[in-house]
Amino acid sequence: MDSWGILNVDTAAAAISRDDMTSSFRRKQTMTIEKLPDKVLLNIFSYLSHREICRMATVCKRWRMVAYDTKLWTHVSLRPEISGLHVGSLESLLALISIRFGPSLRYIELPIELITHTVLHELAAKCPNLTHMLLDFSTAMQLHDFSEMQAFPTKLRYLCICLSEVIFMEGFMRKIYNFINGLEILHLIGTYEKVEEEEEEIYEVINVHKLKSATPNLRVINLYGINFVDDSHIDAFSSNCIQLECLAVNFCNKVTGSTMKTLFQRSRRLTCLLMHGCSLQSSNVMQVEWEKSSIQELDVTATDLSTECLIDMLTRIPGLRFLSAGQINGFNDSVLKAWMEAGTARNLVALDVDASDNLSDEALHRFLSRHGGALHGLALAGMPHITDQLWQSVLSLLTNAKILIMGTQERLGVNIHVDQLMDGIANSCPNLERLELRWDPENLRFSDKSQKAIDILRVKCLKLKCLVLSDGRYYEIVKANFERADRTTVVRTSTNCRVSNYYLLSNYKDLIFN
Repeated sequence: MDSWGILNVDTAAAAISRDDMTSSFRRKQTMTIEKLPDKVLLNIFSYLSHREICRMATVCKRWRMVAYDTKLWTHVSLRPEISGLHVGSLESLLALISIRFGPSLRYIELPIELITHTVLHELAAKCPNLTHMLLDFSTAMQLHDFSEMQAFPTKLRYLCICLSEVIFMEGFMRKIYNFINGLEILHLIGTYEKVEEEEEEIYEVINVHKLKSATPNLRVINLYGINFVDDSHIDAFSSNCIQLECLAVNFCNKVTGSTMKTLFQRSRRLTCLLMHGCSLQSSNVMQVEWEKSSIQELDVTATDLSTECLIDMLTRIPGLRFLSAGQINGFNDSVLKAWMEAGTARNLVALDVDASDNLSDEALHRFLSRHGGALHGLALAGMPHITDQLWQSVLSLLTNAKILIMGTQERLGVNIHVDQLMDGIANSCPNLERLELRWDPENLRFSDKSQKAIDILRVKCLKLKCLVLSDGRYYEIVKANFERADRTTVVRTSTNCRVSNYYLLSNYKDLIFN
């Protein structure tokens, strides 16, 4: 029988299926990374570190062209210990500045061996949009000769200088004073972490009194761990920087607070004062006219202020949002009670009373019952008597919490029921971003149902960026759980990471260095 012109359904279906397979195979053949447009490849490379981008440049000529696109080189660190990038010679760096960085460069970090007048001249000439610079002199034993330096980047908003213990900076600073009057953010980083027990002679390696005259527009000043900084330097900056909003003098242990009253009288815009580890004297702090100040964020951790001083200060500050007052024996129940009764804690969003052994769990419970709902950050770590029982009782109040820090590294006589705690956190704190549990691994009691509690935390706290635990069996379980869900960077050990309420500071991004 002649079947010409008659539709055979089976034959047609087979033909369609064969065509689909052929076209599918063709599509699979064409969908390789080689076929991606340069624009897409550039976007992919933007998620890589510069060290990885340099590795990609060795794959082929096309990838090399994409890797060297100036759009990928807007923020550059040339400190090997930070970024893994090392420039072998000044000639290579000068070529990079001209060809690869150019007008796209916004931020650069230079180690001591690359801080020369020729490099700075080239940056000034070829990188007109450079606004952020870090100069690391911390390992310097000798400065380069800057006598011929005639130019320096003029649009800098942010300058960070890592100081040396023994090298005087005036020869360099004298050359840049005329170029930095537009600075808004200044970091001077000392050698606090390198100081040994037997302190040697202290040198004032940078002239703060001259520097303040060259930088009248500063909003944020961070003097970190500088062993020669004292109250006179704070007084110097406050006399010339009328736009000052944030002053940080953490670990400057010569600061006693003797010029704080003058500081607040001059700096009416000052909203943030960080004095962690300073040698504050209660009498100096009590002289400040707190009720007239604009202060909103205050760190007096490890300052040994008296109970009387703390009560006087906290009951007079009208708009305090952020308080860090850990490691102070004088911070006790009477301070919390007076603060509550004065009503000046009504704007509080962050509280850190780390290692305040004289605070009872009853007083903390009363305070959190009233103010817990407004808190975005709460740190009650370093206190053996504050266990999971208090946390379980207040978690339902902490509905707006973004940061929680709990536990102590001391071995306890009781166990912490971590499954119930995780479950409570997951159900009460949907906005949680950072969580740290400092309890010793031996004190964490968990069961076969741990995976369920961790699952609930992972699923309900979708904004969680960082979960810090002491290294041990429970850490391994939690890390494996998050890794299976492709969230590999969330879980970390307390050896490598510490959570802080500082993320909630209004000037946090400006205060970041290193």
